[in-house]
Amino acid sequence: MPDAMEPVTVGPGEGATIQGPAGGPLTFKVRGEQTDGALTAFENVVAPGDGPPLHTHSNEDESWYVLEGRLRFRLADERRDAPQGSFVFVPRGVPHCFQNVGETPARILVAFTPSGMEAFFDRFAELPDGPVDPGVFAHLGADVGMTVVGPPLAVSDPR
Repeated sequence: MPDAMEPVTVGPGEGATIQGPAGGPLTFKVRGEQTDGALTAFENVVAPGDGPPLHTHSNEDESWYVLEGRLRFRLADERRDAPQGSFVFVPRGVPHCFQNVGETPARILVAFTPSGMEAFFDRFAELPDGPVDPGVFAHLGADVGMTVVGPPLAVSDPR
C-alpha cells in the first residue's frame, strides 16, 4: 500500500519564491510532489499592465482568487473583470489569459488541478531578467501541455 499524503501547512510569507512570468514574485504554497500530483498552488504578484499570452492547458484546470488588485480575463471569446475577492475557474482546453488592469501590483492565489505546471514556472524563473520573447513562453509551455494560441490582452484588447 502506498504511503499516505501528509497534510501541508504554509504560513504567511512562507514557501519557495521564484520570479514569475507576470512581472513579480511567485511563491509556491504546495507543489505536486507534496499532493501526490493532485494540486499545485501558489501566490503570484502581477505587475500593472502585465499578464500572459492567450493559452490553453491540455492536462490541468486552472483557478485564480484575486487577493488584491483588479484583473481582466479573456475566457474563450468572453472578457470578464475580476476585482479583489473574485474567483475564476477555467477548465482544461479553454483558451484564457488575464491582465492586471490596476495601477498597482495585483496579488493572486493560483491553483492547478491536477499538478504539473511547476516545471514551466521553474524553467521560466531561470531565464535572464528582461522582456521575454513570446516564442520562449510557448517553448517552455509546450513541454507541460500548455499551448500559446494568441497574444496577451495588452496586445489583443488594450484598454
